[in-house]
Amino acid sequence: MSEKSPVGFRLPEGSIWKGKTAFVELGCITCHSVVDEDLMPEMTAPRKIHVVLGGEITRVKTYGQLVTSIINPSHVISPQYRDKYTDAEGNSLMTDFSKEMTVEQMIDIAEFLQARYEVVIPDYAYNEYGYGP
Repeated sequence: MSEKSPVGFRLPEGSIWKGKTAFVELGCITCHSVVDEDLMPEMTAPRKIHVVLGGEITRVKTYGQLVTSIINPSHVISPQYRDKYTDAEGNSLMTDFSKEMTVEQMIDIAEFLQARYEVVIPDYAYNEYGYGP
């Protein structure tokens, strides 16, 4: 096992309500909307970048994936979004919140977002490569 292994890493439980509050207070809503979240403030100007979070997915969005996406958004960027959401060096356009966001806010935002995803069974079986039909 590598010394950088995530084995044994687990943050405390978060608060969905506090996560929603932190999501708004930190300005995440300037680039993100959350599926089926009606209580978010209305945007007064159009978003330059709009990434929708939550909704139906065919694979579990893990706690670790959400935390990593928040604190290291350049770690994994789907090929379909690279041209739209990265700079010339291939880094995510998402703001680096590592200096402004508390650990508690990060935990709460991950809890809030995870609750907004719904795993559904696709109408097709995945093949050996993990893709659909």
